[in-house]
Order: sequence, then structure tokens, then C-alpha cells
Amino acid sequence: QVQLVESGGGLVQTGGSLRLSCAASGRTFSSYAMGWFRQAPGKEREFVATISRSGGSTVYADSVKGRFAISRDNAKNAVYLQMSSLKPEDTAVYYCAADSPGYGLLYSTSKYEYDYWGQGTQVTVSS
Repeated sequence: QVQLVESGGGLVQTGGSLRLSCAASGRTFSSYAMGWFRQAPGKEREFVATISRSGGSTVYADSVKGRFAISRDNAKNAVYLQMSSLKPEDTAVYYCAADSPGYGLLYSTSKYEYDYWGQGTQVTVSS
């Protein structure tokens, strides 16, 4: 099992930046692909970014491509989401999640594939 705790959310103006962190417990962090998802009020939870176990492969939602960057430090059991050029539509609760990819797979963009979730951190972008 792995427990996830997000931090780094807050209030930022349009065009600003934030760095989210997700700390994971357990000794098997490097065996999980990691993802960031977000959920705005009244909307479904949506995929933001994912990173493979080694950190060598990443995928982004089109809406954040070029603005957000996901990274991980397996020695520190942590995954990060650097968010830049923030827009009001980025306002949401952001969740990190851990996935055990199936054979031959590096990661998943589907929330239904993720086994463990953090409690979320609020990001609010003011216009």
C-alpha cells in the first residue's frame, strides 16, 4: 500500500505559478506510475498528467500541455507538478494518485486505473 499527501496549493493570480508536491509513504514508491488529476466544482475528476515509474515518460492533458510539468524523485518518494501560466479554468482540487501499470504499460491516463489517491489540495486562480 501507499499513502499520498499533497501540498502546495493556494490562491494565485492569472499568469502565476505554483508547484504542487505529493509525498508518498512506503518503500515501493518506484513501482508505481504516478498521476495528477483535478476536479472543479460540479465537474468530473479529469486527468492532468502522468509519469512512468522511472520518470522517463510523461503524458499531459491537452489543456495543460506546455504549461505544466510533472516530475518525480524516487529517492524522496515524491512527485511534483510545476504549474505555470495559470488560468482561471485551472481552478480545482488537485489530486495525486498511484497506479500499478499492467504488463507492458508505462502509465495510464484513466482515473479508473489508479489504486491510491491523496486527499487533494485546492488551487484557485483569480482573474
